[in-house]
Amino acid sequence: MPKVKIPRKSTSIDMTAMCDVAFLLLSFFILATKQKPPEALSVSPPNSVSAKAAPDKSILITLTKDGRSFLMLGDETKKADIINNINAAKGLNLTAAEIKKLNKTLFIGVPFSQLKSFLSMAVEPSADKLPGIPTDSTNNEMSDWLHSVTNVYAGSDQRKLQEMLLVKGDNAAHYPAFKQIKEAFKKNEIYKFRIVTNGEAVPVGSELYLNPPKSN
Repeated sequence: MPKVKIPRKSTSIDMTAMCDVAFLLLSFFILATKQKPPEALSVSPPNSVSAKAAPDKSILITLTKDGRSFLMLGDETKKADIINNINAAKGLNLTAAEIKKLNKTLFIGVPFSQLKSFLSMAVEPSADKLPGIPTDSTNNEMSDWLHSVTNVYAGSDQRKLQEMLLVKGDNAAHYPAFKQIKEAFKKNEIYKFRIVTNGEAVPVGSELYLNPPKSN
């Protein structure tokens, strides 16, 4: 008895549902991804061979080539506490609305005496129009900000705090301005912080090239 031949038909798959799922996932990742916040000012830091990435939640001090200092409180879980702490410690008398607005600002770049007028502006001025936080020897307000940082992070792992403390200075900035920032750290008994640099390849033939550090 001859075998019955079953006609072959091309397989048809409906991809509509799969496409819908793919676009839903794509939309989710686009909306949920947190973009890196812009820096206070564009500076050109020195180069180094270090390739260690800076943490997402960082406390960044930016030093411009003309010696102005700006502070960015990148840890959103502690930012409001730091602002409330310095408001009480320095008697700034900021209102709840002003504290809320300051909590939303990307960076701080004015002295305490100008903070209220800065917060009263309808449009936040760009960093190049701000005087920066004073860091001179007679009025180092960066030290006050760091004092509030240490107050808020007191009791937590200080090694993690040290990893979060970053200083990004322009390569053309003069050393005395950087020294005042160091003094602000020292006054608060902070002896370790990280310098942000532009990464570059290890020079061929150098000691680091010939004897690279061993990975843990």
